[in-house]
Amino acid sequence: MKPIVEAFGGRYLARGGAHEVLEGDWSPSRIVLFEFPDMASARALFTSEDYAPLKALRQSCSTGHAVVVEGL
Repeated sequence: MKPIVEAFGGRYLARGGAHEVLEGDWSPSRIVLFEFPDMASARALFTSEDYAPLKALRQSCSTGHAVVVEGL
């Protein structure tokens, strides 16, 4: 996955690791955080043919949420 993320200009900021929800009822078991140059690059990765088989594998064995946030 890392080579595909890097091919779209992204980099990992966090993969798993300790986390704590300070407010609300969200209870993720794992968080993966990427940084991309812009929202278009993140969208391009998520909809790419390169990522499609990995996305299908991920969706077949786990549940999750994908969110894009602009502005850091």
